[in-house]
Amino acid sequence: MKILVLQDRLRSGGTERQSILLTRAFAAAGHAASLLTFRPGGALRPAAAGLAVAALQPFDFGLDWAAPFLRSRIRRLRPDVILAMGRMANCHADSLARRPEGAAVIATLRTGKPLPWLYRRALRRASHVVANCREAREAAVGRQGVLPDRVSVIYNALVFPPTGEAAREEALRARLGAGPGTAVLLSVAMFRPEKNQRELVEVVAGLPAGLDWQLWLAGDGPARAACERLVESRGLGARVKFPGFYDDPGPLYASADLAVHASWSESLSNFLIEAQARGLPGVAAEAQGVRECLVPDRTGFVVPRGDRAAFRMALVRLIGEPAEAKRARSAEARAFARATFDPARQVAAYLELFGRLFFAQDL
Repeated sequence: MKILVLQDRLRSGGTERQSILLTRAFAAAGHAASLLTFRPGGALRPAAAGLAVAALQPFDFGLDWAAPFLRSRIRRLRPDVILAMGRMANCHADSLARRPEGAAVIATLRTGKPLPWLYRRALRRASHVVANCREAREAAVGRQGVLPDRVSVIYNALVFPPTGEAAREEALRARLGAGPGTAVLLSVAMFRPEKNQRELVEVVAGLPAGLDWQLWLAGDGPARAACERLVESRGLGARVKFPGFYDDPGPLYASADLAVHASWSESLSNFLIEAQARGLPGVAAEAQGVRECLVPDRTGFVVPRGDRAAFRMALVRLIGEPAEAKRARSAEARAFARATFDPARQVAAYLELFGRLFFAQDL
């Protein structure tokens, strides 16, 4: 099959990482897979090395939605399947689904944010919709009016599947000032308002005095400077660290003790499933798909959104657990995530869906 993955830009987000992973896996499975972006460049463009990647904009217009000559490019490529990833790609999928040029157009629902009108219409008009969690599927059917038999759930795949038990990264801990007994709370996400790193700062600001902890807010983005100012104003500069963007966040997971997450707009957090796969128990605020990223009350805790007291209580409980209980939680988190979000399993589900739609087109 000829498979075209459509993405607006290769910024450093989870959807972009999934786009690269899937394109590479489809190609490895023997399909003519390519990745078409609207904007050139992006933080993850080097990660797509070796793939058939092209951009529609001859130079970066700075506009995520601008897809010049998209239809003519698709006519030249003549894909059998078009997989739209991300908000702007799905908005353009509406037009592609109305005149599909013989291709099966697959929309995806990977966000909890309000959807633009074109996006909503694309969900109803596409050949099929892939939701990345059960809650997203329920939203597609209940709120967007997509027929139930036209929506499948395929989880995000582990972008960095662990190959074994990672040794604790003591050098990174030491560089960031964490001692042997310091509980390192980790968040890995782009700094955008909806990722809500500011809420994590407010949560840890109220942790009990005498508790030995650090909060690492890894990543980059437009909201980072405001978060750094908040940390400074709260006098937390010695405890809250900004390690920056990691192309491969494996060393961060190996260095941390707990995963923390307060995003108010999610649809299956890549960060939480990656952290679970490396044995990090999590505490997360309620959001779409969060309960599917962990085993609630066993590998982590989901607390009501905005309930800082409940968030702190969960952190104190996990930090203070005996070593044997921590090891058991970690082992269960690792086993759950590695089985549930195994890349081979997710790629096989996509290819099985593509095959059904491809052969249905020929009938």
